[in-house]
Amino acid sequence: MTLLKSIVVCLVLANVCYFLWQHGIAKPPEAAAPASPGTLKLASESPASVRSAPAEAVADSPREAGSSALLTDVKRCISVGPFRDVSEAAHAASTLRSGGYDPRQRVADGEVWAGVWVYLPLPASRSAAEQTLAKLKSGGIDDALEMPGPNDASVISLGLYSESKRAQSRVAQAQALGFNPGIADRKRNGNVYWIDIDLKPTDGLLDPSDLQGESGRIVRLEVKGCPVSGAQQ
Repeated sequence: MTLLKSIVVCLVLANVCYFLWQHGIAKPPEAAAPASPGTLKLASESPASVRSAPAEAVADSPREAGSSALLTDVKRCISVGPFRDVSEAAHAASTLRSGGYDPRQRVADGEVWAGVWVYLPLPASRSAAEQTLAKLKSGGIDDALEMPGPNDASVISLGLYSESKRAQSRVAQAQALGFNPGIADRKRNGNVYWIDIDLKPTDGLLDPSDLQGESGRIVRLEVKGCPVSGAQQ
C-alpha cells in the first residue's frame, strides 16, 4: 500500500513538472542579445538636427535682411564727362536733375574731344600740293589749308566737325572731286567739365548717349568712378 502511494505521488509530481515546462514557467532565462556595435552618424543625419534646420534658417533671415538693407543704403559716386564747355555740362546736369539725380559740376585739367577732322594727305611735290588746293577751292571747299596732320606729317585740312552729318557731307564733297579723304578724332588739352552723381546699388549705370546735346552733335563721353577726394583727374 505504501509503495502504491509512492508511485501515485511520483506520477503527480511528474505531471506537474511537465505542465510547468510546457508553459515556459520552468524554462531557463534566455541570454540577452549581444549589444550591436555603435554606429557613428553625422549631425546632419540626426532627426533633431533636421527638425532644427528650419528654425536656424528663420533665425538667420533677419540678419540677411539687415545686410541687404545696409547694402541698399550704400552709394556709389560716378563721374560723367568730359564736357568741352560750361553750356554742354549745364545741359547734361539739367537732364540728370530731371531724372531724379543730384549732379555736382567740377572743373579739371584734361583732354577733351574737339571734333572729327577730315583731311587729305599732302602731295610730295610743292606744285602738286598747290594744284590740289586749287582744285579743292574751285570745287567749293574754300577752307582747305595745309597744316600738321595726325602723325606729325603735313596734310591738307578739309575741316573739323562736331556733327556727323556735316563731316560726312564734306567727305562726299571731296570724293566727288576725285579725292579719298581720311578722318580722325581731334582732341585738345585744357579745362574740361565733369559731373559727379551718387548712385545706389539698385541704380544702373548711365548711358552717356542719354546726355546728347544738340541733335546730330557728336559727343565723346565716358562714365567712370569719381576721383578720390583731393586727387586730380
